[in-house]
Amino acid sequence: MGLRKRGSPPTKRPALWTPELLRKIEWRVQSAAVPFRGLVTEDGPRPGLFPLTRTGVDVTGLRRAAEDYLAALTPEELTDGRFAMHDVSWRHWGNGARYFLRHGLCLEDLDERKRELALEILRRSLSDAGYQQVLDLMRLNLTIGELRGETGELNEWVYWFSIYGEPEKGRPWGWQLDGHHVNVNCVLVGDQLVLTPSFLGAEPVVAEGGKFAGTQAFRREEALGQQLFASFDAGQRERATIADVLPEDLFVGAFRDNFELNYEGLPFADLTEEQHATAMRLVELYTGRANKGHAEVRREEVLAHADETHFAWVGDPDGVFYYRVHSPVILIEFEHQAGVMYDNDTPTRRHIHTIVRTPNGGDYGADLLRQHHERHHGQRRSS
Repeated sequence: MGLRKRGSPPTKRPALWTPELLRKIEWRVQSAAVPFRGLVTEDGPRPGLFPLTRTGVDVTGLRRAAEDYLAALTPEELTDGRFAMHDVSWRHWGNGARYFLRHGLCLEDLDERKRELALEILRRSLSDAGYQQVLDLMRLNLTIGELRGETGELNEWVYWFSIYGEPEKGRPWGWQLDGHHVNVNCVLVGDQLVLTPSFLGAEPVVAEGGKFAGTQAFRREEALGQQLFASFDAGQRERATIADVLPEDLFVGAFRDNFELNYEGLPFADLTEEQHATAMRLVELYTGRANKGHAEVRREEVLAHADETHFAWVGDPDGVFYYRVHSPVILIEFEHQAGVMYDNDTPTRRHIHTIVRTPNGGDYGADLLRQHHERHHGQRRSS
């Protein structure tokens, strides 16, 4: 298995704005412009799932980290790196390595102090494991850049960071980190935190050499999914399996904010006690990316709908596979991918995509923001 040949245009910025590329961009712009509804089943949105409440999690340090970062920026950087809370750019994130529809400030262009201030926001939003995972995926981006001789286009800092809203005024606010294989959206409404959509991926998933040799990703997400399916009896496997061939990509990736997807697979309610414990450990790998307090809130939210949660599977547990966890309040996808940077045209374990979503209007904190504005501003939207 080799690398795909380098060619023009370079990875970071298209040198040729071909009709095909322009059509792709236009489709994305149009998709993001469609009013947000959120992921639903064929039955449509299910209301009342995300009450506006207090969690008791202290967000003071996180808000101050955002204030410190904003205070360090120049007026020009503030113009480019800060957006109104409902700016459509929230929905312009994308996994691709090439640079288009990117917004905010590129971490590569910030001096070390400003970059550290941006990273401090991530540290306080995420758990230690979640923060390390994001860093590792950014470092693996440099690994593929080293292998391809394209470290100017593929490195650990070619990621765009944006602040939304007004943290310094105690109003709803959030941040977005956007780049190749790392797309994380974080919204805070009061002390409630929403960390979706969050797309994380890697190619390769292990750095066998280079600056970050030994870095690896998704070993536990892969192993626990494999372990869960392998524990099923024949009848459970038949019910969990939803197709014979892996899908071409994740169903609810970028620019699919309003996608319709029905529940499929084996309900958690039909798992044995041991299998249910494994399934929840799998879910917690994804919900546990948030800081400890908010991860616990999210875990309880998911547990409240455990009997409505389904596990779906495609593939070979000893080879390549896809799995999905889907309930009214969470949607997780994991898949082994064909090569993009490598030249394999069939899936291998060297390329992995994952995503976490909050269905029924929960992504981007949209339902919480709706309730906040109804409670505090009538129908008026603040910045």
